[in-house]
Amino acid sequence: MTLTQMRPNIDHWQERVDLAAAFRWTARLNMHEGVANHFSLSINDTGTRFLMNPNQMHFARIRASDLIVVDAEDPETLSGPNAPDPTAWGLHGGLHRHCPQARCAMHVHSIHATVLACLADPTLPPIDQNCATFYNRIAYDRDYGGLAFEDEGERCAQLFTDPKQKVMVMGNHGIMIIGDTVAETFNRLYYFERAAETYIRALQTGQPLKVLSDEIAEKTARELEEYPEQDVRHLAELKAILDAEGSDYAA
Repeated sequence: MTLTQMRPNIDHWQERVDLAAAFRWTARLNMHEGVANHFSLSINDTGTRFLMNPNQMHFARIRASDLIVVDAEDPETLSGPNAPDPTAWGLHGGLHRHCPQARCAMHVHSIHATVLACLADPTLPPIDQNCATFYNRIAYDRDYGGLAFEDEGERCAQLFTDPKQKVMVMGNHGIMIIGDTVAETFNRLYYFERAAETYIRALQTGQPLKVLSDEIAEKTARELEEYPEQDVRHLAELKAILDAEGSDYAA
């Protein structure tokens, strides 16, 4: 029996296992930053109760049973054991209060996406298939206001106004990725970092960029949105690798 098949008497166990696997793989890809980044996953209909990583626990150690339950409508959450730090509360609490479409949210300071966020023009042109995935599907925050305490978190959450936009390039900060499930959101996080890396490396050549037409970029984005089960299969393969290695992520 694999760890993913073991189900302790804890609510939302499969969601916990998926989220723990996403934490582990994000650390393996070096897309985390110390103990400072956060993922969350809604567990009620309104989205205001959510699973989240414990305060300042390294992604590489997080297990399914370690995840805490946070209530965006109840500030007393912050007094519980392993409660999220104020910036995690501000950013994810604001998001889950104001964006019911954000069932899952992943915030990181991954290197290439953060480099993109630091450019005077942080827009991502469709120079390859991965970049085209996000054509007209990115919200840009150009007004960084300091650490993401409650006011800053609320401001950022209100930038997700277009339902097509499930990525926010947070100016001078990092990225926020949202989605319906852990698999969908992690897959988007992975491919956005790859797209940002391609763009940054292309800029480093100093050569002119060959940018896809608007028509082809939009066509590609739609085709990839409809591509069957890539996100589910991606996460399933990562969990299979972790299981084969004897990882305790699903404990």
